[in-house]
Amino acid sequence: MNDATSSAATPSVRPVLDVWCELQCPDCHAALEDLRALRAHYGDRLDIRLRHFPLAKHKHAYVAAQAAEEAIEQGQGWPYIEAVLARSGELAARGEKLLLEIAGELGLDAEELDTALIDGRHLLIVDADQAEGKAIGVTGTPTYVIGGERLDGGTSQEGLRARIEEIADRLLAEQG
Repeated sequence: MNDATSSAATPSVRPVLDVWCELQCPDCHAALEDLRALRAHYGDRLDIRLRHFPLAKHKHAYVAAQAAEEAIEQGQGWPYIEAVLARSGELAARGEKLLLEIAGELGLDAEELDTALIDGRHLLIVDADQAEGKAIGVTGTPTYVIGGERLDGGTSQEGLRARIEEIADRLLAEQG
């Protein structure tokens, strides 16, 4: 996978790992290393899709999800997502200013990102992800879904990467 995708992406024949995430969430920040390791290990063999699940308790989570979608549109989804997650604590204090600053640091069109936040062009994607997450029982972040199995990372990341790899390896083997 070259970049983050959303629920609006074309379905893939590759195994899919959906990651319900919230960019202001400290637990998602803690999961960042596992996501990086999974992306490095599987490369294009596993479709890792960011799914938005902004939590009401985090003031800037909803706008951060929209900003991530604009970064995806501009071809820098994962770098942007990782940069925001790495600074999730700072997001609480700085909000949209930080989101625009990160866009500029990554060479994105920060003005276009700002316009996207104003015009709400990515609201439907964020809302659809959240609704789907609620429909399958997601209550917190991060939550992973792979091979029909839901894994809750909100309480602990311990052992989750190994379990995800086990399921991904099985799915890849079944494909032949």
